[in-house]
Amino acid sequence: MNSIIAHLPAPGRPSRLASAGRWLCARIPTPCPLCANRAVGGYLCLGCTNDIRATMRQRLPRCQRCALRLPAEGAQCPDCIALAPAYARTIAAFDYETPADELIRLLKSGLRYSVTRALAALLAEAVANSDVPLLPNTLLIAVPSSLASLRRRGFNPAGEIARVLAPQLGLNWAVNGLRREREGARQTSLDRQGRLRATRGLFHCVLPLQDVPVAIVDDVMTTGGTLDAAARAVLKAGAVAVTALVAARAPTWR
Repeated sequence: MNSIIAHLPAPGRPSRLASAGRWLCARIPTPCPLCANRAVGGYLCLGCTNDIRATMRQRLPRCQRCALRLPAEGAQCPDCIALAPAYARTIAAFDYETPADELIRLLKSGLRYSVTRALAALLAEAVANSDVPLLPNTLLIAVPSSLASLRRRGFNPAGEIARVLAPQLGLNWAVNGLRREREGARQTSLDRQGRLRATRGLFHCVLPLQDVPVAIVDDVMTTGGTLDAAARAVLKAGAVAVTALVAARAPTWR
């Protein structure tokens, strides 16, 4: 297990060299990935950060299980009523709508590898602001890309977000902790039931996770089918307290 887990310094105890490097990088002037105005360290400018935070519409209720935006207080989540997912809760950085969706496009279609820094920072902030904190020994595991996606992009977006997010949260992350059991068709043309069927039994966890709390990291959550399949795989390996961590949550799915 240790050979595929990236061990990180204990929170609050980084090396002097690492601390100096992060301090310097965080102060280097860079253009904002969204608007090209002045920012620092590869992060978003304050204006774009606030615009993205606003997508979450803090006054509107959300399903605690899947983070779906609900129409009114007390409303029940139609998706989780129809089929409760295997993960216990979801923490999302922003809703998948303008202008935040452009960050995802830059990463996945524009191959702007550098925006993972901004995405991880937004997700770390969402975790910090969550009502229920992650357990200190939570292990981060990224949803693996399909082979076709890896060939097209050259990297796994969820894995890169997890790699940058882990030191921000002071947690370990598993490199290739989940393995795809098969390569399926692209899901963009499928309805919700089709996506759920397509992802059933999609992953196998290669780690023994007896009593280990796990946070599964993904870039975009739509139906939650992929994350549900990943959660079922880590639960089968013995994990407990499975949380979904997503950069973007589709505000509606119909």
